[in-house]
Amino acid sequence: MERRVVVTGIGCVTPIGTSPDDFASGLYAGRIGVGRLTVFDASQYPVQIAAEVHDWDLSSVGEDPTVWRKCPRQTRFAIGAGLQAALQAGLSDAQIDPVRFGVYLGCGEPFEDFTAFTQAVHDAQKSEKTFLDHALRIFDPDTEREYEPDMPAIHLAHILQAQGPVANCVSACVSSTQAIGEASRMIQFDEVDVMLCGGAHSTINPFGVTGFQRLSALSTRNDDPQGAVRPFDADRDGFVIGEGAALFIVEELEHARRRGAEILGEVTGYGSAQDAYRVTDIHPEGRGSATAMQRALQNAGLVPDQISYINAHGTGTPLNDRVETMAIKQAFGQQAYRIPVSSTKSMLGHATTACGAIELAVCLLSLRSGVIPPTMNHDSPDPDCDLDYVPRQPREVSCRHVLSNNVAFGGQNAALIVSRYEEASPATVPVSWAA
Repeated sequence: MERRVVVTGIGCVTPIGTSPDDFASGLYAGRIGVGRLTVFDASQYPVQIAAEVHDWDLSSVGEDPTVWRKCPRQTRFAIGAGLQAALQAGLSDAQIDPVRFGVYLGCGEPFEDFTAFTQAVHDAQKSEKTFLDHALRIFDPDTEREYEPDMPAIHLAHILQAQGPVANCVSACVSSTQAIGEASRMIQFDEVDVMLCGGAHSTINPFGVTGFQRLSALSTRNDDPQGAVRPFDADRDGFVIGEGAALFIVEELEHARRRGAEILGEVTGYGSAQDAYRVTDIHPEGRGSATAMQRALQNAGLVPDQISYINAHGTGTPLNDRVETMAIKQAFGQQAYRIPVSSTKSMLGHATTACGAIELAVCLLSLRSGVIPPTMNHDSPDPDCDLDYVPRQPREVSCRHVLSNNVAFGGQNAALIVSRYEEASPATVPVSWAA
């Protein structure tokens, strides 16, 4: 018997909203979360803007923020979003077998706060002691462990007493997309009944900003933060680093029904593929991305004209947007021109390993609201990007199946499809692949 995977809880901490309701309000209002960078002093950096999470801490989910102060930002974001999702899913009142409950996240490598190490260098220059002497004085082994990328998943497993599989995926910007897809497969393969999945990340630090800037990937519109991210626009010049988290409770359908959980949507399709081309460039014809989307459609038992909306990777870099447009056309044929496509990175910035999870939250909210969010700052059409990008204003669309697409450095590609929950599975309906 087919094991179907449904979503029963959503949590999110983002630059435009730190709960699902606030997040939805920000999306449909076209709220842009990009501003002057405040996490560190960037006044001497070529890039001085970011999409930061402001005015939020873990007290909003009943946690003492001081307990978590040594943890990186992504850990705090993950715990906040994870507890939101668990609360919405009603896990505290549920009878769940702990060994059938797991965690699978997509969290990246955080960078330690090296302000103290910079001070150690300064002190060493003024004394007879070496840098190592000063560094060892400030070294905290407990803090060091917190900077492993699997720590958010481990903390959440402890908090929620998830004793099943616990894992973390690091595949650059498709990490959380793959984590959700693989978590869903664990349920389909009867390894678990419930998974907490998604992703969190923050690369808003000197290393992250400098690294992406050296790759010429970032927008340099320091004087116009609100207009900096311009996906699919002819005047786009790069992305803006974002941060945040989105986590979900996904579970086997009958398990959710037995405990009376509200079903928010169904994970119906997942596809992954590799460009096998270059480390920092996507394939010029988008072959891996097109394959991932086609595999997601096939996995869901859907044909192109059944997709109501595509949330694109849409970074706002000249290469990504042009090639992603080509990939959508390859995957969807002539239907590509009839499907609305938008990039919510125009509001959220690029949350790197967490972007896919945050964008899947967008898809689930669109399924439930019947409103798809706009691509902000899309003012000047680019002849190479000629699809329907939902410019500037949200649009009412009765969504039944929506697709989230992501690509990553290293040639990784992944796509997920979520669908409105119905008694019959989409895969049980015979379909044809007529264009």
